[in-house]
Amino acid sequence: MTLNIFFLTITFKRRVMDVEEILHQERIKQLLDEHKDRQFYYYRPM
Repeated sequence: MTLNIFFLTITFKRRVMDVEEILHQERIKQLLDEHKDRQFYYYRPM
């Protein structure tokens, strides 16, 4: 009889974001918010 046990270790490393990356993420969020506002304007019930 053979018993095989596999252990899986997952490690998470916190990623350090530089200033350029933070600005890029903020710009993406701003564009998405603008797009949602535009969608709301066109699809809101009248």
